[in-house]
Amino acid sequence: MQTNMNDTILLVGHGSREKSGNDEIESFANAWRARKPHDRIEVCFIEFADVLLDAGLNKAAKNSKRVIVVPLILGAAGHVKMEIPHHIAHAREHHPDVEFIMAKHLGAGTKVLKALKLELHKAMLGLDAPDAKNTGVVLLARGSSDKVANGEIAKMARWLFEETEHEMVDLAFTGITFPKVETIAQRQVACGMKQIIVLPYYLFTGVLIERITRQVTRLSQQYPTTSFGLATYMGFNDGIYELLDERVADAQGVDRDEPKMLECDGCKYRDFSEEHGFGHHHHH
Repeated sequence: MQTNMNDTILLVGHGSREKSGNDEIESFANAWRARKPHDRIEVCFIEFADVLLDAGLNKAAKNSKRVIVVPLILGAAGHVKMEIPHHIAHAREHHPDVEFIMAKHLGAGTKVLKALKLELHKAMLGLDAPDAKNTGVVLLARGSSDKVANGEIAKMARWLFEETEHEMVDLAFTGITFPKVETIAQRQVACGMKQIIVLPYYLFTGVLIERITRQVTRLSQQYPTTSFGLATYMGFNDGIYELLDERVADAQGVDRDEPKMLECDGCKYRDFSEEHGFGHHHHH
């Protein structure tokens, strides 16, 4: 569906200290533009990039009647619940004639599952298609202090178990919370897994993907009789583009005569956090 000509889509990436990660998001946006040639799509980042949220919102508001803010983010933790809405509130003050609607983040659903399954399948082929029953899977995510966000990733691990023949599908995290990938690999080896595939729950490359690559190399050295495979992150999967299209279409469908509620407008948790100085901030 074509966006209204007075609309601008603002794609919000997380941002990475590793420039190649930000470059990939720009490439992703260019590919999305090619799929939606009649739409105006701008890009900004939450952190670690040249164009951050305030600048991105201001640019998107120029010559627009409506800005649809689309978080290119899998989980609804602090960035989605507090930080992006906080910046949108400021944009609304500075651009009172522009309507700002925040689309839902990517979330954990069937299209993300489809993307994960595709990357898992490719990784299995990279190990010469071993028996799934003795090939463990470690779904490896960044992790969050938000238990609901972590629970959504755990749901994806369960769905992978339900829809594949792998007898062990476990969840691990690279930061903030536990368990870590080394702990899960040790457990799976002890349970008799002959191969282990680490499946990143990430969209693009960056510092953490580079760390994961080093971790898998060390695990291969630590367990020489176990074959380890590292799947590719899923950002350029067709399912992610399709999911973004759905998010934009849903945002476009908001009744203009009704108040425009963001995902976390009116969220008591966010209000409490801001009142007590716990808003999500970054210092560069």
